Amino acid sequence: MSGPRNAWPTLVHEDLAPMVGYVNRVVQVAGKYTLDEPFEVGWGNVVLDVTPRGLRTPTFRRRGVTFTVHCRLLDGDVLIEADSGSRTVPLPTGSVATFYAAFRDAAAELGIHRPRSSLICEIPDCAPTFEADHVERSWDPGAARLMWEALNLAAGGLETWQAPFCGHRPRVGVMWGGFDLSATRHRVQPTEPPPGRPMFMQNAQLAAYVAVGFSFGDATSPSVGMYAYIWPQPDGLEGRSWGVDGAVWNADAGLVLLPWDTLGETADPHQAIVAFGDAVYDAAVELGGWPSGLIGPHVDGWYMSRTPPEVVRAQHHSA
Repeated sequence: MSGPRNAWPTLVHEDLAPMVGYVNRVVQVAGKYTLDEPFEVGWGNVVLDVTPRGLRTPTFRRRGVTFTVHCRLLDGDVLIEADSGSRTVPLPTGSVATFYAAFRDAAAELGIHRPRSSLICEIPDCAPTFEADHVERSWDPGAARLMWEALNLAAGGLETWQAPFCGHRPRVGVMWGGFDLSATRHRVQPTEPPPGRPMFMQNAQLAAYVAVGFSFGDATSPSVGMYAYIWPQPDGLEGRSWGVDGAVWNADAGLVLLPWDTLGETADPHQAIVAFGDAVYDAAVELGGWPSGLIGPHVDGWYMSRTPPEVVRAQHHSA
């Protein structure tokens, strides 16, 4: 399904959809623990880190046990690490219900309570709970690696884009409900969420923000690639340039879209992600009244690992 490791991976929604659906359900099991963490604006407390082998929760500090849960896409398992020990739950062919039962047993051996909620959320036409999802699923190592490669490439660009922002910006990570990789910049400006939306969406829209991310697509919108939007959405987004040839405004979806294949055709996809995010933020400044002063310069840092301290001091004093 993909070429050499250094080639731009080819991602086809229809090929990846079964594994995306499987992994989305698996990471929701561990993700439920994040709902007990202190709420961070825009649900920044729930994101999963993209690691060298998969997706990992933050560290949870509960009374009597400290732990983290790592869905290792490249290993086909879920690793629970705690101060009381570690347990590995494999992800072979089976159902989500079977995995959930094994996960609960492994967590209990480490003194970790099961997640307080077993509801499956944000997945259309799904079983209501993990216990009720008895669909037999197969683990596809090739698709799992492709998913990790895409998330890893996108995360690198988004982290570079986020670095100079001086306002509130949760760490770049996967929102385990909708299963998209997200980078958000927030502004201290209270907003009114539209009525009738689920509570998690209302809580996300309590203040203005700019979101740039990556999605594997879904049944209604199967395009794989980068997306972006501004909340609240300002007028005048039609006809703008979005920093990368081929990035377009989709009025029906309310999103700026940069297809994955188009991104791979650029001379430097990493820098193209940064340019895409910068163009979206420029639109927020020009059309939405966002402050331009929250952006510092894009710099490479001091390279302290190979720069003598006296050189750094001299550079600092001359700046």
